[in-house]
Amino acid sequence: MKHTLKSIISIAFIFTIFLAQGQETTSKKPIPPTNRGILPKQIEAPAQKARPINKIDTLTIVPKTDRYGLRFGLDLFKLTRALYDSDYKGIELVADYRYNKKYYIAAEIGTENKTTDDTRLNFTTKGTYLKAGFDYNAYENWLDMENIISIGLRYGLSSFNQELNTYEIYNTSHYFNENETISSGQKYGGLTASWIEVVAGLKAKVFNNVFMGFSLRLNTLITNKKPGNFDNLYIPGFNRTYNGNFGVGFNYTVTYLVPFYKKKVIPAKNK
Repeated sequence: MKHTLKSIISIAFIFTIFLAQGQETTSKKPIPPTNRGILPKQIEAPAQKARPINKIDTLTIVPKTDRYGLRFGLDLFKLTRALYDSDYKGIELVADYRYNKKYYIAAEIGTENKTTDDTRLNFTTKGTYLKAGFDYNAYENWLDMENIISIGLRYGLSSFNQELNTYEIYNTSHYFNENETISSGQKYGGLTASWIEVVAGLKAKVFNNVFMGFSLRLNTLITNKKPGNFDNLYIPGFNRTYNGNFGVGFNYTVTYLVPFYKKKVIPAKNK
């Protein structure tokens, strides 16, 4: 009986030890042998292996498309001037062709009929003119934009005639205040003039293939065939002459582009 009691107590004691050891194992996860003595915060995560760069990850460059063609239209300034100026009638047709990325071949052709009422003269000028030259586009467009900020040069040629309607004789006498007005009606035909014209302007695309633009012009005469006893105070295409050989001009245009072909421009890749 005594030996049996000792055996029961020994078995219960061993069972109690195993039970306590099992609870300790489930409540606390053991640290791996390789990391003993190192706190969990000090354990560094294993370095990730760098993923090789694939061609799909590189930036895809979309080529820019430039259109080449003929753009033509008219000058709205000359066309609408007759609405508020009864002494003027005129029309101007404009056109340009894109030669390369930056340069455009440009031309204007027109006709004018203008009566000028000066201080002592009233005369009518009738004639036609032609201008030809180039424009350089200094604007760098984005994507498929086709706007133009340009500076250019023209050579102008005009053929016209003058008609002296009336003139006044300058009276040097202090006793008579009025100058005598004389009706003339004398005509001068076969007149010509040529000039160089510096042009600065812009064109903006407002609709598909439709552009609006304006330009400022500074002119200087090269040749000027004058009548024997009369001066060319107004030249079609050149406008009025100031200080003899200089003139200024302005136009406001609407044009339509007829594209002929397209050319892709691939930008250079950045290193």
